[in-house]
Amino acid sequence: MKVGFISLGCNKNLVDTEKVIALFKEHNYKIVNNAEDAEIILINTCGFINSAKEEAINTILEMAQYKNKNCKYLIVIGCLVERYKEELEKAIPEVDLYIKYKEYNTLWEKIENLVNTNKNESINFEEYTNRIITTGSNYAYIKIADGCSNCCTYCAIPKIRGVQKSRTIESIIKEAEKIANDGYEEIILTAQDTTKYGQDIYSQPKLAQLLQEICKIDKIKWIRILYSYPETITEDLIKVVKENTKICHYFDIPIQHISDSVLKRMNRKSNGESIRNLIQKLRKEIPDIILRTTVMVGFPGETKEDFEQLYEFLKEAKFDKLGAFMYSKEEGTAAEKLNNQVHSSTKKSRYNKIMKLQQEISKENLQRKIGTIQKVRIDGITKNKKFYITRSYMDTPEIDGIIYVKNTQKLKLGDWANCKIINVENYDLIGIFY
Repeated sequence: MKVGFISLGCNKNLVDTEKVIALFKEHNYKIVNNAEDAEIILINTCGFINSAKEEAINTILEMAQYKNKNCKYLIVIGCLVERYKEELEKAIPEVDLYIKYKEYNTLWEKIENLVNTNKNESINFEEYTNRIITTGSNYAYIKIADGCSNCCTYCAIPKIRGVQKSRTIESIIKEAEKIANDGYEEIILTAQDTTKYGQDIYSQPKLAQLLQEICKIDKIKWIRILYSYPETITEDLIKVVKENTKICHYFDIPIQHISDSVLKRMNRKSNGESIRNLIQKLRKEIPDIILRTTVMVGFPGETKEDFEQLYEFLKEAKFDKLGAFMYSKEEGTAAEKLNNQVHSSTKKSRYNKIMKLQQEISKENLQRKIGTIQKVRIDGITKNKKFYITRSYMDTPEIDGIIYVKNTQKLKLGDWANCKIINVENYDLIGIFY
């Protein structure tokens, strides 16, 4: 049978989808990219915030239309199902099988029962490491842990995915070696909180040690870390990143806010002073460090003064990359019950103000790169063939900007090159081969 897949939400969800694709392929199903050709359509959903839930439901309804055509079975899995399985079964009965995240160990058994194979094979999904990587040939994600134990008051992840569950160093290294042997030279480590990796199984964070072990894999050239919480970026971790040339000098640090009162209501473990000190330390220890952050506006009780404090801090800190989002009231979270919910128009106004500021900061930061020499990876080429689409250590794929390099050399996808930055265009850079 022919199977098509849709993966929604974060890169951690994508890793799960890639494992499910591998399961189907191992059992001799044909993988297709067009929903019209698929006899089975599987959707991996996100249920983190309202906009993600809306996207998931709209996608399910859209794919349900194919039940009138070629599609025999529609399967929906993931975080939205974990939160709302019973409601979804009543609201969208066109779906043949809903599978919660916590049911993944019986996922293949449920699928086999649905399509009447009568094999009833079970699988330990957490330990299953085969994947069909869908991000192209240049990079791959490795999920080093799942779940989260931070219990931020606005976040439903612990309710959906449970407490943090780290994989062993040995398991991760084995997967990294396999990915490297398959030709992937760039890996991106992901988890809900990468800097607390290992705390649950080794009684202390082990990200620094894990990175050192991955650096020993010859075929891996770039290692990137996402979702580093500020309070657990240790001296050891900074030292490892600083001293290992394979590790990108790039930290993705979701600070969420700078006001102590807001951070306290969020149940964040850092405060304004510790965040400021960390940023100063990182820039002092690693002068070419690229800092990305995420901030939230409109959290319950966020006053005008709180917001202005955040705005002034961002103006001062000048993060290289920044994502902002408006607080979303999520069922079952502690923040849902907080008083002084901020009006939607106020949230939108604050969001727009932050993004306008960051646009100016980004342009200013990028202009400082003019004249510098950057090592880049060839990710593609523009339609008119005039520029290669490349990335340097400064840019996470699909999230950050790119460097357009004038097509003056014959290169192929995955090649490495040096370029000199000559101009800035919005959030991207223009370069020439050097």
